[in-house]
Amino acid sequence: MTASSTVRRGRPAVAEDAAARAAHRWEERVQRGAHPLVYPAFRALARRGPVVRVPGLGVVVNDAATAREVLLDTEHFSKVGPGAPSDLWTPVLGPSVLLNMEGEDHATLRRALSGLFTPRSVAQLTATEAGASLGTLAPRLLAGETVDLVSEVGALAGTVICRMTGLPPTDAAVRDAMVAAQSVVGLVRLHRRRLTPTQVRYAREVLDRLSEPAREAYRDGDPSTVPGRMRGLGLSEREALGAVGAFVMTGTETIQSFTPRLVALATDTGWTDRLLRAEPSDPLRGRVVEEALRVTVPTPAMLRSVRSAHRVGAVPVRAGERVVIATVTCCRAGGPFAPDHDADPVLRNLWFGAGPHFCLGMPLAMAQVGAVLDALRPLAAAGRTLAVTDREVARGVLIPSYRRLEIEARPVDGEQPAARGTGEETA
Repeated sequence: MTASSTVRRGRPAVAEDAAARAAHRWEERVQRGAHPLVYPAFRALARRGPVVRVPGLGVVVNDAATAREVLLDTEHFSKVGPGAPSDLWTPVLGPSVLLNMEGEDHATLRRALSGLFTPRSVAQLTATEAGASLGTLAPRLLAGETVDLVSEVGALAGTVICRMTGLPPTDAAVRDAMVAAQSVVGLVRLHRRRLTPTQVRYAREVLDRLSEPAREAYRDGDPSTVPGRMRGLGLSEREALGAVGAFVMTGTETIQSFTPRLVALATDTGWTDRLLRAEPSDPLRGRVVEEALRVTVPTPAMLRSVRSAHRVGAVPVRAGERVVIATVTCCRAGGPFAPDHDADPVLRNLWFGAGPHFCLGMPLAMAQVGAVLDALRPLAAAGRTLAVTDREVARGVLIPSYRRLEIEARPVDGEQPAARGTGEETA
């Protein structure tokens, strides 16, 4: 929010600015906890220009319009090739898991899986699972219990992705394997073009733990699951198991990261009451969620390999070079969290990508965010709001997140407690 001498939303501008600064400091802690070297480097590179060549890293894009041009230009830039996602994930997952595919093969598999991710299908799936996972959330808060929102959201996300991939969600071994699989994502570092042989072996061992139940889902051929759909396409069992691994690794991380950060941002900046009072169809709710996505940036960076000589902005590039789209700096250039300001159209949904690789799971993520907000709405009806009482940032993860975010219900007019936390203070 920008400084102003006027009073907005019933609060003095100086108080708004203090709240915005506090929210910014926590987001800085979250970003630096995940990427203590890369995040400050991205910030420094953003000051050097919209496109910067960095030896050993690649051509770094800090400008949203240029980033969108690269993502839409599949003739010159690819997810397959030197320095692209294929270098990271093909040795672990095989060649057919969307995030390391291009061209007609990618389009065919995406079309086949898209029916699992329509707004209607994900809404039905999420509603079914949310009843069990989140049904007691508001009653517990209203009874005075302190709840770790990260744990609650993680339980929902894990159950939903199990249903989609045909894994038994109540199986303790499957749950343990899913947690371990998510840890594989934390091995990725932007300064490394691929995982080390030791990391590849570890990743394969972790994903092998999911093989047996995933293999059963493939052999059952149920089209309501990812393995069943892939079998129907004629893809091999190995390819289907790789896709299950990819969905497990990526299908829970974004939602588990974003929703607690959304609640923290809304609480820190005084938006919680309006967010919880808003009906699911209220444009205000959508605007708050979209603005929080822009600020938190679920995908901090995206990688592409240069297919043929071209330009990225004013910088010439050659075939085989790596382009690093610093989504976090592109999106956060729009300023601090301010849902009441007009959004820059060039930033819209950039955190989910653009073009043929636009995030297939976006409707699923949004359905789960909505389910959590719906589960919290009874607090507003009871004259309560949320307070963050303690928090801890996650370290050594790919997607910046809170490791723990403890919340409790407070009277709407009650004093917001100062949240404790273990993140270091940052400028």
